[in-house]
Amino acid sequence: MSDDTILIERPENAPGVQIIRMNRPEKKNALTRTMYAAMTDALRQGDADPDVRAHLFLGAPGAFSAGNDMQDFLAFAMGGSLGAEVIDFLKTLATTRKPLLAGVDGLAIGVGTTLTFHCDMTIASDRSLFRTPFTDLAIVPEAASTLLLPNIAGHQRAFAMLAAGLPFSAEEAREAGFVWRVVPPDALEAEALSLARDIAAKPPQALAIARDLIRGSEQQVLERIDAEAEHFKAQLKSAEARAAFEAFMSRKK
Repeated sequence: MSDDTILIERPENAPGVQIIRMNRPEKKNALTRTMYAAMTDALRQGDADPDVRAHLFLGAPGAFSAGNDMQDFLAFAMGGSLGAEVIDFLKTLATTRKPLLAGVDGLAIGVGTTLTFHCDMTIASDRSLFRTPFTDLAIVPEAASTLLLPNIAGHQRAFAMLAAGLPFSAEEAREAGFVWRVVPPDALEAEALSLARDIAAKPPQALAIARDLIRGSEQQVLERIDAEAEHFKAQLKSAEARAAFEAFMSRKK
């Protein structure tokens, strides 16, 4: 790839595993539209490649992802939408046919958290922090998180994260059900890669059937992504969103 903010790796010691690594550590892996497009391409190409049997998302030490890059996000806001690259990525994430895994170390903010709701298994370091401050910016959750997280964690935890915007530690995320295991930071990548390697070694057809049955209706997820995007677009035009963005920008000066 010409843009090195997303690195695609096929490690020799993990046959069948495709690593999609967010690689913008100086910005805590804040995601640009270029990065979204690169991850979309990686998922599609991996799904089409019989040599790939599992996708593994990784970030940088201390920063899985800080969420949307604010410059891109403000451009989306001025256009009144989430942005085509974001929606394309979210829908590709929701329709990927092969197992999705994540190894989270450090910050997982906004889409850095909601991405993991689509993952079949996630390992997090004990210094990880999950937070979705959507309502603080007077906007609404995305990535079908309003459908997925209540199913995973129940109403109270989903409300705490998506509406109240409260942070979850790695252990709280494990208790909520969207993290499988918590490990020390120096063990994270090895543990995540070992798990992905084990998943990739399973009989692929049986694994695909089991995964589809567990995950349930893909159409519901796609419909919720669209519904959230419509609410997002409408909310961006509101007075409270304008005030929230102005307050945010004044704090950044």
